[in-house]
Amino acid sequence: MSIDEVSLSKGELYTFVTSKQGKGKTGTIVAMIASTESGKINSVLEKIPIAKRLQVKEITLDMAANMASAARSSFPNARIVTDRFHVVKLVLEALQHVRIKYRWEAIAKENEAIKAAKQNGKKYHPEIFSNGDTLKQLLTRSRFLLFKHETAWTISQQHRSVILFSKYPLLKKAYQYAVQFRNIYENHNSGNAKKQFIEWIEIITSQTELAEFNSAARSIGHHLENILNFFTNRNTNANAESFNSKIKLFRAKQKGVRDVDFFLFRLEKLFG
Repeated sequence: MSIDEVSLSKGELYTFVTSKQGKGKTGTIVAMIASTESGKINSVLEKIPIAKRLQVKEITLDMAANMASAARSSFPNARIVTDRFHVVKLVLEALQHVRIKYRWEAIAKENEAIKAAKQNGKKYHPEIFSNGDTLKQLLTRSRFLLFKHETAWTISQQHRSVILFSKYPLLKKAYQYAVQFRNIYENHNSGNAKKQFIEWIEIITSQTELAEFNSAARSIGHHLENILNFFTNRNTNANAESFNSKIKLFRAKQKGVRDVDFFLFRLEKLFG
């Protein structure tokens, strides 16, 4: 099973508990709860007979503590699995944060240079790199290459990465840390994965210049037990994310949600 939050209307969040066996069709929705508080989620899920809840062997979710608490309480026999993609996303967000920080610094320096040029009655001409980018453009256009493994870079991205990493060696180090982290998930043995996760966390937390990665590493350390459960069956929360997209598409076809209760009623009839 999977548990995830969905925004239906006006930013209001609902918790959806779904069955992977439903495959996004009839029998997918187990519960729709108008709250993300673990106590309220439990109060609804406890209406399901305990005998049925004890049959659930595994439940996937994101890194939200309230979801983990609700899942653990409502499905006591279930293995709690923190979704792989949410964990990797956390590390990639730390990497992008480093890039964005440099970008804002570049914007501030360019503004100062433009101001100084005007005061001297001159026109400002930014530095142009060999690929045609200015420094600001270099940092903006590097967003997508940082998401990809270097083996998947295009020729222009390879060229841009050489310039980027020569200008910002710390960003290169951050990128290498992100790649190392993603490679851990290639393991098929939880023991090896645990060893590599711990080693990665120790390396990151010893670095004082990458505060963003420090925060990500500490969060991963707190969730490590549930993260390691992924390596048992290698299940992810992809089915829940896919079902969320299906709900959003259904909502768009209805041109929004005017009556939430009726919309939920229709979802229950279609996917319950």
